[in-house]
Amino acid sequence: MGNLSFDIAHLFAGGLVLVSFMLLYQDRMSGLINIFTLHAVVLSLSVGWQAYTQRAWHLFVTAAIALIFKALIIPLSLRRIMVRLRIHRTVEIIGGVGVTMLVGIGLVALSMVVMLRATAAADPLAREDLAFALSVVLLGLLMMVTRRNAVSQVIGFMSLENGLILAAAGAKGMPLVVEISVAFSVLIAFIVIGVFLFRIRERFDTVDVHQLDQFRGEYR
Repeated sequence: MGNLSFDIAHLFAGGLVLVSFMLLYQDRMSGLINIFTLHAVVLSLSVGWQAYTQRAWHLFVTAAIALIFKALIIPLSLRRIMVRLRIHRTVEIIGGVGVTMLVGIGLVALSMVVMLRATAAADPLAREDLAFALSVVLLGLLMMVTRRNAVSQVIGFMSLENGLILAAAGAKGMPLVVEISVAFSVLIAFIVIGVFLFRIRERFDTVDVHQLDQFRGEYR
């Protein structure tokens, strides 16, 4: 049973890394939102399994929060934002998909080397999950850097935060009050970002950050 628990936990954590690569590969907004929904579902499954194996029942609350907010409410809100802002279906990727994927593979390799060495004395399950979690965080950062559309950068930020939740759950969980506060802080940040995007759209008629840089240059 112990080996099976390890294998299933690694399956979910590794699956989250795989879905992060799927996010990097997507160049259409609708597909990006669908893959982010899958990202949240895999996260909730991973945290739920950690709750079961650790007998940390409060982690089921974290899994439920991830499922309700990140797999249901936030994707629906993003679709409404996409429709109301009339965002183009394609998302421009800086450097192209191929280069981005190669950089992502390098970041995952770096995460494995650094984290496995830094946590050599830790519990085997925790250290390997932490390595996967760091990979998800770095891939989220890479997505934020390589996307010119502000909405896709928001998705990158939320996928990064999913990696942080995976790390906290794998490291024997965190207090329930912290989990709830993190969830609501993310929701509030999402609302603020949504309002911010509407204001950008009203003012500049675009949410492409490259074009916003051009506007900034004109006002200097």
